[in-house]
Amino acid sequence: MHHLLRTLTLLACTALALPAAAVVQAQRPAPDFTLKSAEGRNLRLQEQRGQVVLVNFWASWCGPCRQEMPHLNRLYDKYRASGFTLLGVNIDDDAKHGAATAAKWGLKFPVLLDADKQVTKLYDLGAMPSTVLIDRDGKVRFLHRGYREGVEEAYEKQIRELVKE
Repeated sequence: MHHLLRTLTLLACTALALPAAAVVQAQRPAPDFTLKSAEGRNLRLQEQRGQVVLVNFWASWCGPCRQEMPHLNRLYDKYRASGFTLLGVNIDDDAKHGAATAAKWGLKFPVLLDADKQVTKLYDLGAMPSTVLIDRDGKVRFLHRGYREGVEEAYEKQIRELVKE
């Protein structure tokens, strides 16, 4: 049964990794959005201008997302005093479940709830998890679709590069 569940989860993540016509492109302005945070306040991407922003799209049912979260927590802690922020966009159908999962996983960065998938559709990255790194001017600089062990080293290198600009 465990093997079947793992296989189904892998298939679901793989299906999301199929190519899509990306709305988000490197060197172009990141599409603005406003979402309610797990704490209940609204957060707007454009209000983060002046900071390097990592936006990570994730779901509680996504195994690779679960693997990635401790690395994202570490990066947030390490670089947030340097003009860096991290926004975790949860796409669970039930926003309460997404918020509860974020608390259970001990996420330290702001978790935004996209239960109706409007922002997810706007970004249309085609993989879960997906990560977008945005520079201080609001331009998309790096896109990462899916998660592979070790990709957090690329995130860190890119964050350091953008924070120094």
